[in-house]
Amino acid sequence: MLNPIKLPLIKKLYKAYYPAGRAKKDELIITASHKGEIIALLRLKGVDKVRLLTGMLVIPKVRGTGIGKKLLTHCKNNVFTDGDYCFAFTHLESYYSKHGFTTIDCSELPHPLKMAFQRYVDSGKDLIPMQFISSTTSKRVLL
Repeated sequence: MLNPIKLPLIKKLYKAYYPAGRAKKDELIITASHKGEIIALLRLKGVDKVRLLTGMLVIPKVRGTGIGKKLLTHCKNNVFTDGDYCFAFTHLESYYSKHGFTTIDCSELPHPLKMAFQRYVDSGKDLIPMQFISSTTSKRVLL
């Protein structure tokens, strides 16, 4: 987890590699570092009694090396809970599925997330709602 004093470093990374991203001090930020340099991060924002994965960033020079997979695996094993959700771009559905997220219907989202998801979709973003389901949670039965 990120020491709050390092938030300016995260903001600098976003400015350099994903200017639309905005790290906030009220988010849980998990980082991956190499030789003292932050090379990847994942952000979770509390929304009522659940959390939303609001962003994941891997710096360009280490993309394709598996660091994103390692970060998600760490979070799957140590951070994510059944109250965690993400709005994944459709082309990343299988990526998040490999790390414990399951595609759900928009109607299954908690109300505040449902409203946020609808705003994103209405603005033209190609997203799907997903929920983290831990391996210890029994799989839902669909009738």
